[in-house]
Amino acid sequence: MTDTADTGLLTDLEKNPIRAPSQTAAKSVAADLKPLAADHPAIAAVLAKDSAGRDFLLAALALSPYLREIALADPVSLSLALTTTAPVLVAKTIAEARAGWRNGDAALASEAELMRDLRKAKRRVSLTLALHDLARLTDARQTTEALSDLADATLGAAFDHLLRAGHEAGKLTLPDPEAPSTASGLIVLGMGKHGAHELNYSSDIDIVVFFEPEAGVVNDRDEATDVFARMVRRLVRIMQERTGDGYVFRTDLRLRPDPGSTPLAFPVESAVNYYESRGQNWERAAYIKARPVAGDLAAGKRFLKELVPFVFRKYLDFAAISDIHSIKRQIHAHRGFGDIAVKGHNVKLGRGGIREIEFFVQTQQLIAGGRMPRLRLRRTDEMLVALARARWIDPATARTLAESYWYLRDVEHRIQMVRDEQSHTLPESEAELARVALMMGEADTQSFGRTYVAVLARVEQCYAELFEKEQGLSGGIGNLVFTGEDDDPGTLKTLSELGFERPSDISRTIRTWHYGRYRATQSVEARERLTELTPELLRVFGATKRADEALFRFDAFISGLPAGIQLFSLLGNNSGLMSLMVTIMASAPRLAEIIARKPHVFDGMLDPGLMAELPTRDYLSERLGGFLEGAQAYEEILDRLRIVALEQKFLIGVRLLTGAIAPERAARSFSHLADLIIAAALEAVRAEMKDAHGKVPGGRVAVLGMGKLGSYELTAGSDIDIILLYDHDPAAEESDGLKPLDPVRYYTRMTQRLVAALSAPTAEGILYQVDLRLRPSGNKGPVATSIRAFLKYQVEEAWTWEHMALTRARTVAGEDSLRLEARALIDAVLAKPRDEATLLADLVEMRQLIEQEKPPHDIWDVKLIPGGLIDIEFLAQYLSLKARADGWLPAPEDDGAAGLLSVAETAPVIPAFERSECTNTDATLKALGPDALGDEATEELRRALALWSGHAQIVRLCAEGGFAPRESPAGLIDLVTRAGDAPDLASLEADFKATAKRVRAIFKKVTS
Repeated sequence: MTDTADTGLLTDLEKNPIRAPSQTAAKSVAADLKPLAADHPAIAAVLAKDSAGRDFLLAALALSPYLREIALADPVSLSLALTTTAPVLVAKTIAEARAGWRNGDAALASEAELMRDLRKAKRRVSLTLALHDLARLTDARQTTEALSDLADATLGAAFDHLLRAGHEAGKLTLPDPEAPSTASGLIVLGMGKHGAHELNYSSDIDIVVFFEPEAGVVNDRDEATDVFARMVRRLVRIMQERTGDGYVFRTDLRLRPDPGSTPLAFPVESAVNYYESRGQNWERAAYIKARPVAGDLAAGKRFLKELVPFVFRKYLDFAAISDIHSIKRQIHAHRGFGDIAVKGHNVKLGRGGIREIEFFVQTQQLIAGGRMPRLRLRRTDEMLVALARARWIDPATARTLAESYWYLRDVEHRIQMVRDEQSHTLPESEAELARVALMMGEADTQSFGRTYVAVLARVEQCYAELFEKEQGLSGGIGNLVFTGEDDDPGTLKTLSELGFERPSDISRTIRTWHYGRYRATQSVEARERLTELTPELLRVFGATKRADEALFRFDAFISGLPAGIQLFSLLGNNSGLMSLMVTIMASAPRLAEIIARKPHVFDGMLDPGLMAELPTRDYLSERLGGFLEGAQAYEEILDRLRIVALEQKFLIGVRLLTGAIAPERAARSFSHLADLIIAAALEAVRAEMKDAHGKVPGGRVAVLGMGKLGSYELTAGSDIDIILLYDHDPAAEESDGLKPLDPVRYYTRMTQRLVAALSAPTAEGILYQVDLRLRPSGNKGPVATSIRAFLKYQVEEAWTWEHMALTRARTVAGEDSLRLEARALIDAVLAKPRDEATLLADLVEMRQLIEQEKPPHDIWDVKLIPGGLIDIEFLAQYLSLKARADGWLPAPEDDGAAGLLSVAETAPVIPAFERSECTNTDATLKALGPDALGDEATEELRRALALWSGHAQIVRLCAEGGFAPRESPAGLIDLVTRAGDAPDLASLEADFKATAKRVRAIFKKVTS
């Protein structure tokens, strides 16, 4: 080849199809080229006379800073591009690049030499193709094919170099060191446009790398993954590290299986298992174009043949149709991307763009490729012809789409030729848009815009006709693409518009679902359901405040699910259930954490009658009995108790959250559930004690519920306060088992076991935190108390505050006979005459002590604030003690313990209210308040009690700790204001302050 201008581009160019942006720009290029003329005759010849060739060259380099940079840095390549036809020069350069792994003879080239030579080859091919393409001497199809061949050659040379280097280093043993890739078992697949021979002018290359361990080229088979992974890392450096000579191709490995958690090179068997069990819809679409491009080409072909059933399914059934719908959403949500435009329009992803044509083709391939092998071609234009020949689409549509495709590819190439940027978006500025227009051979941007918009409109029409009966691809809400590893800009924009503040994090989370990393998303069917559900999920979550937090909680929930198909199907078909799920995630971090840790609790929500049935004692007893049925072993009973208790507490909470039950009903339900759980645990413990130690003659036990348990005011997060009472035959000295215990030790151990049964953590969690501090003498007293010792203590030693606490006591479990005796005994103790002044003084002293030792955090601390729950509870307890002493219950005949016990033993069964309801704060106020306080004060206290209790129920249900508006989810703030019947948080705060002030005034009036 001679360096003269008698062949090639300059000879073939009859007229200049483009023009420079200005004469000044052209003169600037000429000035830059002039110093090169002395050493390069071809360049001198061009500059020497006015001609179409001179005008073209100056215009091309003026329009493209990138081409100008190459020409000045490598005038030899410019000379060759001017004097040699593109097919000849490109083929020669590619052949030299492919052989570049060796240094002339059999010697291995150094890595530095290889990198230099490959970069020079890329530079020469890029310059040659660009100039011939701009001159209209080659077309986009030839350009994309040549660039793809260059990518194959450079990858082949790089991998041959790395394989041979590994062989010489003793890490590998190659079957043929002179042809390193042959039978090496190393599979390199080109994906996407690379695989289809459709590479963009400035395209990245997407590759996936696999290896066949049975090929045996790695000397230590256990190190095969690490050896090939290191090789791939070196390959990436060889290909994309920028040096003084530029780079070869940016190399992307993120289309490999589950790229966030897998090595860069993947064993073939593991890859096949992945695609068969967890392969995603977008991966099916990606493998339509996959092609062996380097390494062991024969092994690559075997691998792709094995994947054919995954990519092309034999039968078009309903599941496949659903799958295709899923692919539509995953590949690109075209509807809502934006109107057809020119400035700023994305020629690839925008409406009417390249992706719509590709998707049009790939959808048909996925539908019909399983039954029609002739529809398994890789190139888009060839597939359009094949679809028309198969009468799958009409010839006119095929022709329109093919012409539009190559026109849009021309536009795409010119965008990228300007500065070698991997961009698909037309410039926003007029000056930069003019570069593209002139490179397209248009007179100006207006002319270019008219042609461009017309093409987009034709593509959109064809696309719309294909899917005209189908819904918008993302439920009509915008772009939603969660394929590969990159964030799609349009998707991030859609997520932001939906209400998410961290769209990139949301996008990454949803990609995790699609990769099947959770058990719930490992099956293809589950991912399809979730993919179809995702647009609506995002819309509903996005409508909540702090949408990101809510969706992350949902992610934590599904990460713990054992399976997902049923749930995702139910959510998709039950808008109410989806709304409930979103409410939990957006409003109730505590509930969300529970279902994330223990997803089984959600099962109860699938009951269609959940909201219609009240969680009464009988309802809960039936659920508990059914769940415990058949359990024999002690540990099994305790685990089942934990499972059913957690589920029922959760479901009571859900009813409260949705407003299906009021806070008072929730408090009673939580308390009924605790009663039943304690009773069941006590029975299990008694059976264990009997097996180990026998029974104490005449032995009986009863469990007293104190505090909020006793007053039916438990919340979702309440501890339980209990006291275990026992009685036995006075003559009994020890139990009758193989390991006998005296009664005190026997019932002490029983109490310890009961506490452990309720509060010890197991794999299923704990039931309740148990507090025994209200027993006689508190922490200093025995954990189990005989009925007589309890009576004696209450009569002779108990403080006023202990009798106040006793007003809320009720029996919750144990033998009926002892429970009746304990109730009568408590009523007798509380009916003792007392000095009202002393009672009030003790009450005030107790309240002041609490204020000193436990001051409230803020107005939201409704238990401790002045005028809060404690004030109201103390008043109710005072009223109860005063009323009993005034004759509300029969007064005992004797102040001593013996007299009280006599009363207890002979007392008739007392009325229902006096037996249980008298322990409830609101019931006490309702019964006693009007006479003692007046109707107005009583109603004020009851209203305040409902306000405080409702607030506490919601907060304890939804959050750990107290209510802190600045840290609380917006959904919780909404719930709190709704529970307080306030329009907003500021109004609620004002109501809290005013209510507390009124309650404190009543408290002071009563106690002064």
